[in-house]
Amino acid sequence: MPSVGGGVQEIRIHCDNEYRVIYLAKLAESVYVLHAFEKKTRKTPQSAIDLARRRLQLLRGHRRNR
Repeated sequence: MPSVGGGVQEIRIHCDNEYRVIYLAKLAESVYVLHAFEKKTRKTPQSAIDLARRRLQLLRGHRRNR
């Protein structure tokens, strides 16, 4: 999902409602879920993209400071 950052992917769950899970799996030790939400419109809300992007930045910052 390039709008969030490199290596970020999205799982789309189709059932009665639409759900999305934005995650990063390119790190050796874990899969990091950046955001999961119910999608109520055709377009992914900018607030969901911004939240996932902030969490990705925090994760990368935390990993650099180890």
